[in-house]
Amino acid sequence: MILALAGGVGGAKLADGLARSLDPRELVIAVNTGDDFEHLGLRVSPDLDTVMYTLAGIANPVTGWGQAGESWAFMEALERLGGPGWFRLGDRDLATHVERTQRLGRGESLSQVTRGLCERLGVRQALVPMSDDPVPTRVRTEAGWLDFQHYFVREQCRPALGAIEYQGAESARPSAELRAALDSLELEGVVICPSNPYLSVAPILALPGVSHALQACRTVVAVSPIVGGEAIKGPAAKIMRELGAEPTALGIARYYARLVDILVIDRADAALVPEIEALGLRAVACDTIMRDAEGRARLARECISLVRGTRS
Repeated sequence: MILALAGGVGGAKLADGLARSLDPRELVIAVNTGDDFEHLGLRVSPDLDTVMYTLAGIANPVTGWGQAGESWAFMEALERLGGPGWFRLGDRDLATHVERTQRLGRGESLSQVTRGLCERLGVRQALVPMSDDPVPTRVRTEAGWLDFQHYFVREQCRPALGAIEYQGAESARPSAELRAALDSLELEGVVICPSNPYLSVAPILALPGVSHALQACRTVVAVSPIVGGEAIKGPAAKIMRELGAEPTALGIARYYARLVDILVIDRADAALVPEIEALGLRAVACDTIMRDAEGRARLARECISLVRGTRS
């Protein structure tokens, strides 16, 4: 069994590649819930939904998030009535949030709700939230502390960022499925997807016992979300600069140095291999740009071979 840690579009793409390359029983995908929030009275789980829609084959192919063939009648009507339109919920997507909110209101855990939604959408892999407890991400900016979605969507990451906190992480519990995967004797290794390390991976690592379990794991492989000094998608490079980190594959290596055994970087950054390996990690350069389904599967097979020690 391989455990993947994921969030965002990059994480969803590699999770899809792993799902295409492994038997469903061989894969557990733990997803960040630090970006979960309540909007219009509904519980919204953006990273969970992005990964779920991607695995179900219904993700918007242009944006990577939301559903394909989406319509916006609800948002148009809401804005016409003076309601908030800064966080756009498509009509198809809205059904997911309504159903999730109703089930949570009936006492189901987020893990149970996610399992039920995945079954309905034909997702056979174990897709699990990092925790059933709330761990909301907040960021300190020049405008003060902001809830994550207000920073990420409403402000479009424009304010300079000075700090990030994962509220309640110290008292939250990893979901039972994540804990079971980390404790399983069948766990071959962990793949940290090319998700934003500060926004999508760090909330998972902040949960009690997770980092320690990864350090004890046989093999942990991470894929750099930074290629040629820039993020493939999203604000990772901007955030790294504002937090005083070098926005390069080497900066990612420094971030993961005590946790990861192997860092997969793009061929464009192959010259950084000696500096990365001087940190005590093994560095592997390959094509990490996932342009299509085959690109996702190719990178996934590379990660699987590194976990299993079959790559020469």
